[in-house]
Amino acid sequence: MQSRSPIRKCVGCGARRDKIELLRVVNNKGDILVDPGGRTPGRGAYLCPNMDCLDKAVEKNSLKNALKIEISDEIYEQISEEIKHG
Repeated sequence: MQSRSPIRKCVGCGARRDKIELLRVVNNKGDILVDPGGRTPGRGAYLCPNMDCLDKAVEKNSLKNALKIEISDEIYEQISEEIKHG
């Protein structure tokens, strides 16, 4: 029997993928963090680890809406760096 991780939806493109294939971004009491391990407490949102999905999420404000907080350009830059080096 194959063990699969939970399915999550990318806030950028809307694709449904295994949780482990996606990049988790967390609102932890007002701090926005990239959570590669998927263990940080707080409201999470998931992105495919590519710039197209991040750009779509920025365009549609879907990351902001999913995390229920304003997201600064610095945070988007941090997520962008994580995608490039991840």
